[in-house]
Amino acid sequence: MWLVLAFVSATLLGFYDTSKKASLRGNAVLPVLFLNTVFSTLIFSPFLLDYIGGFGWFSGTFLDTLPFGIDSSFSDSCSYAGGSWGCGGCSCGCYAGCDCGSCGASAGNCGLCAGAQTADCQSFAETACSPLAARGFSNSLIFSEFATSHPILYAHLLVVLKALIVLSSWICGYFGLKHLPLTIVGPINATRPVIVLVGAMLLFGERLNIWQWGGVLMALASIFLMSRAGKKEDIDFKSNRWIWCVAAATILGAVSGLYDKHIMQSISPMFVQSWFNFYQMIIMAAVCGLMWYPRRHHGTQFRWSWAIPLISIFICIADFAYFSALDDPDSMISVISLVRRSSVIISFICGVVIFKERNIKAKLLDLALLLVGMALIWIGTR
Repeated sequence: MWLVLAFVSATLLGFYDTSKKASLRGNAVLPVLFLNTVFSTLIFSPFLLDYIGGFGWFSGTFLDTLPFGIDSSFSDSCSYAGGSWGCGGCSCGCYAGCDCGSCGASAGNCGLCAGAQTADCQSFAETACSPLAARGFSNSLIFSEFATSHPILYAHLLVVLKALIVLSSWICGYFGLKHLPLTIVGPINATRPVIVLVGAMLLFGERLNIWQWGGVLMALASIFLMSRAGKKEDIDFKSNRWIWCVAAATILGAVSGLYDKHIMQSISPMFVQSWFNFYQMIIMAAVCGLMWYPRRHHGTQFRWSWAIPLISIFICIADFAYFSALDDPDSMISVISLVRRSSVIISFICGVVIFKERNIKAKLLDLALLLVGMALIWIGTR
């Protein structure tokens, strides 16, 4: 299922890139990006309100914004109150095996805390019963004393860091996409899986089978040929600053992909996506206020385009599918990242049909190689 979600995300990303290109033609970059974050936040506002108000509108569904994605068995036995995680009315138990009815009376009924003092039992519960430990990540890279004692705050800090990484990538990418053909930007972005692949092998120990490796090699060959085709459009990859902007966006995007796999081990997809959009909006408001608004009458003027809200719609649905795929414990970030880069197929077609871009025949073989690569990855993952 996670691979299907990855392909759904890839398709929507293609339309997302097309909407960006349409919005940025003859337009100011920073306000377009800011409005993108505003509309994305509005899309997820019901989930934010549900979380803040504790209304329980989506409780028990895949749309629940509970930060740690606690399953029903955990929810029935654990509660969070007064700054501590507890079992029912007591503060030790949950997965520690505590007898909630007599926890306060006897430390001997506290399962793994047997023989300990009541205070020690509570201390154990704060570690063993925290949402991070409950999901089996006591040895996770992000598991720490601070994460255990302040799990909600820690989850928000992780999402803020993600927002900073992605916004840095988007700012570079938006400027590059404004000044370059979509059929050039797409292939450069498609090199992201190579970086993610190396990172996934080093950090997560992921391994690809022979079919998947074949798909990777075919995709890399396609990317290389697409990049060479750009020379026929008088774009010097070595000296063009917009090429370097897109390259920076690609590297930061790969870092974001690895970081996503990292935090999705302990935080639920809906929590990440809802608050991620909100924090992006706050950061972009500050960026626009400092960098664009004081000089808004100089340079390219901002103009409204109905393609701007389409950016938010496509990216929100694409990211939801992406985060849901990563939430699957069997998912492989290297494969997901590569499949998502197949969005270049959609953007290629839109570049030809909508934007009438040049040098199409030279790029058709490259696109065919990429399709074969995606097919090999599909075969290898079934």
